[in-house]
Amino acid sequence: MRTTQLPTRHEPRLVTESGLDARIAALAEPVIEDLGFRLVRVKTSGRNGFTVQIMAERPDGTIGVDDCEAISRNVAPVIDAEDPVDRAYFLEVSSPGIDRPLVRRSDFERWAGHVAKIELARGHEGGNDGHDGRKRFRGHLLGLKDDTFGVRLEDVAEGTSESVWLALDALAEARLVLTDDLIAASLRAAKAALRDDEPDDDGVAEPPVH
Repeated sequence: MRTTQLPTRHEPRLVTESGLDARIAALAEPVIEDLGFRLVRVKTSGRNGFTVQIMAERPDGTIGVDDCEAISRNVAPVIDAEDPVDRAYFLEVSSPGIDRPLVRRSDFERWAGHVAKIELARGHEGGNDGHDGRKRFRGHLLGLKDDTFGVRLEDVAEGTSESVWLALDALAEARLVLTDDLIAASLRAAKAALRDDEPDDDGVAEPPVH
């Protein structure tokens, strides 16, 4: 029988930040993991003067408003103490969203069957699949195979393969594309998470089953 290892909060990210974003991530990630969550992404922008956006989630992919507030309360003092941001800033902690970034191996397995946009840091080396040198792809995720992830492409030129297997260590950016199927799957997951949090007859919440 095939078994799938459940993601943990310590699973390393394949896509990481650079510059100021990386310095903030290095401060925030240990705090987030200690709280039982996983860092998805840190991104700074000029929005609202200057915003530090932190995306986080539980290992099962869920996160609530109270969770975001807890992360913010614990991360803010650490960032302020180290002072990597040389100006006043607004700290925003949020879920990855439905059209989320894919940053870990487990993301490509969890979201197999859904459409994603992929960008590689270097040109694909696919042998005889006809896509050598290509860096951008869009299609349905096919899961993992060793150190690669599969994509069934939406745009297939004559003489090229419909499916391509891309090296995980070449990944620069990946994000789910908002589709009706993705929205429906996200709603089902949210309802399942709510059921898991409901107390049983003794008033104790049942642990989630995956």
